[in-house]
Amino acid sequence: MSATVKAAPRSRATPDELPMRDFAHSLPMALLRAREAVMCRFRPHLRSHDVTEQQWRVLRAVFEVESIEVTALADRCFILMPSLSRILRGLEDRGLIERRVVPTDQRRAEIRITPTGRRFVATVAPESEALYAEITRAIGARKIDQLYALLDEVSAALTRRT
Repeated sequence: MSATVKAAPRSRATPDELPMRDFAHSLPMALLRAREAVMCRFRPHLRSHDVTEQQWRVLRAVFEVESIEVTALADRCFILMPSLSRILRGLEDRGLIERRVVPTDQRRAEIRITPTGRRFVATVAPESEALYAEITRAIGARKIDQLYALLDEVSAALTRRT
């Protein structure tokens, strides 16, 4: 037995009558298209190492610090806590990270990369860097630098507290 799904009633206004930009030219969509174009280059590489985009993001973030509290890691990686907990369990099960309770506050935990995790990152990183080089050749080093600067500017401008 199949369920019938009714579509929401359509607006009677035409796109020309609505006071908004067309879908393809919205900033969120442009950023998502660009992200998808970049990630399409990285996904096969990550998959070949049996790691997800989010797991790699966490490993990269933890690799650069001695240790980091879970809440700070969630903020740094832009991953919600429930998802991060699942990701951390998987990385811990593989021996790539370790979790320890903060001695001064038993409710908090710190994450650090293990020697196995360091070796894993060292194995995956060269191919990742080769993909970055490929992207840089396709776009141009100057434009990549400009893109980073513009994205930093957008982030700073839109996260300022007034």
